[in-house]
Formats: sequence, C-alpha cells, structure tokens
Amino acid sequence: MTSSRRPEIPSRALSRRQKERRSRARSPAAALRRWLPTPLLRASVAAHAGAALLLVARPAAWRWAAGLAVADHLVLLAACLAPRSASLGPNLRRLDGGAARRGEVALTFDDGPHPEVTPRVLDLLAAAGARASFFLVGARADRHPGLVAEIARRGHRVENHTWSHPHGFAFRGPAGLGSEIDRAQARLAELTGRAPAWFRAPAGIRNPFLAGVLAVRGLGLASWTRRGFDAVSRDPRRVAARLVRGLAAGDVLLLHDGAGAGGGRPAPVLGALPPLLDALAARGLVSVPLPDAAGAPP
Repeated sequence: MTSSRRPEIPSRALSRRQKERRSRARSPAAALRRWLPTPLLRASVAAHAGAALLLVARPAAWRWAAGLAVADHLVLLAACLAPRSASLGPNLRRLDGGAARRGEVALTFDDGPHPEVTPRVLDLLAAAGARASFFLVGARADRHPGLVAEIARRGHRVENHTWSHPHGFAFRGPAGLGSEIDRAQARLAELTGRAPAWFRAPAGIRNPFLAGVLAVRGLGLASWTRRGFDAVSRDPRRVAARLVRGLAAGDVLLLHDGAGAGGGRPAPVLGALPPLLDALAARGLVSVPLPDAAGAPP
C-alpha cells in the first residue's frame, strides 16, 4: 500500500520563497491567526458590545446594560474556575482514542522537582516499568538541575508548570502569563534538551487570555481526567482511591511530587503511588507520557 503522505522536502532543496513561507507558518503571529476564540469567548465579546450599545442608545437602561455585563463576567468566572473546562480553549483531559485502545493512561506529577520526594517517585515508577510526565516549576528545576536531567534520562517527559507557581497566575494579563511561561520554558528546555509541549496552570485555574498566549508559543493546555487531591489530603489511601475509582484506558491522572512533604511525615504521593501502579497492572493498563505533539485534544 502506498502512502498518501507528502514526502518531507530537505531544507537545502527548498527555494528561498518556500523557506520564508515555512518560517511565517511557524511564527507566533501565524499561530495566533490560526487560533480561534471559543464560542463562549465570542459570546462574551458580543455581550460586552451589546451592553455598550444599549448604554449609548438608552442611557436610562444602564441597569440592564450593567446586568448583562455582570452576568457575562459570572459565566466567564465559572469557566476560569473549572480546570477541566474546554470553554476557554483546547484542553487535554484524556488521551486520544488510539491510546485508549492500546490500554494506555498518563500519570502526571505537578509542582516538582522535590529533592527528597521526586527521586523516590522515580524509583517507584522504574520498579513498575511506568513512564510519566512531570509538570515542573521552573524555579525549583533551576535549583535542582541534576534531578531534572535524571527525570529525562529515565524516559519521562518534563512539561511546563510556570516559573514560580504564583497563586495569582489567573489574574495576570497576557504579558504576565507569557513571562511566567517563557522563563520556565527556556530553562526546562536547556536542562533537558527538549522544549516542553504541554502547560498546566497552577491549580488548573486560568483566565480567558491563556489560550491565545499558549497558541502563540505552540503549547497545549493539559488538565486531567481525575486527580488524587494529594496536595490537600494527607491520607494516601484516600488519594489512591480517588484515582482508582473508575480508572480506565485513556485517563490522565494527577498527583504531586512537589507538595505535601515536611513536618516529619512522608508526602502522600509516596503512599498512594504503589497501590495505583498495582491497580494499573491488574487492569492491564500501561502508563505513558503525554504525547509529544500538543495538538487539539479530543
């Protein structure tokens, strides 16, 4: 059977005009042009325009105009506070159908690296033959470059979780969002030799600007199918139970290797991960990193 895929043309065989076209196609401006606001964002713009027109045409109806604007902001706020929502832009919540048919799931870890917890997580994954994706905080990665390199050396993927994990990340404008993402992106790429393909916002909370900011940078937004809440729960049994309940091929699971340690107590992930890995094996599921290409999620 012959393939219909067009052969890749060697760079040296391209004309100057073709090279310029390719460069433009890969440029941030081209990416932003390809990005289309979601129906919710387009409706929000229309609502604001309608409120402004109503206020101009009938100043006495200012209450109606204000009510329309307030209602719109409440809808947007609900979308921003829903980490798994795709109403603000593409959002990877599950692996694609091919991965599900192969019995794959994606284990993901946030907030690391942690000098005590992350090495033990790596050993647990190695013992189970599992691979994962680590959403690292750039500043923490900068403090532990050897640990970041070890994550990559063991076959895991390093992804972007901002530079400093600011609690007010979702309140920033495009420039502020981009600054946090870019600084982490550059350092993580330097430490691993691979630029992250995915981004996850702190706590999954974001604002309407983020989708466009990620599109310019060629990054995909990743959330999860289910999470263990190990950043807030100290009981590893409950953490594992939340992840195992309803566990199925194609799931994206969230744990934290950079939270919960200290006070003389082990991080919950260290107690929750072994039973989770056992559950994967019992169900014939295999853990893989997130796909390398940050395309539009299903």
